[in-house]
Amino acid sequence: MSNNKLTVIDREGSTHDLEWEPDQTLMEALRDNDLPVLASCGGTASCATCHVFLDKEVFDTLAERSEDELELLVDAEGYQESGSRLSCQLDFTAELNGVTVTLAPEE
Repeated sequence: MSNNKLTVIDREGSTHDLEWEPDQTLMEALRDNDLPVLASCGGTASCATCHVFLDKEVFDTLAERSEDELELLVDAEGYQESGSRLSCQLDFTAELNGVTVTLAPEE
């Protein structure tokens, strides 16, 4: 059992407190906890069905988005220049322990 935590706000506004295993991407943590994240490409950054929003303060601490990730996100529903990420591109780090993410609207 992990001590790493994650809070998710789903599309209806409900809050879910989850555990996030160190070897998981954010997408895997969401999917493994039965949240409605389609992740149809399986985490290869070739769709935007695992799109999430992060607070700007957290977003600004992360590495830059790849060109592929940004290209997918710009066309995604609800894209936020300073907040949108593909959850499959975010590995667990100590800095993300306790983070709150919001699921983006479904495509």
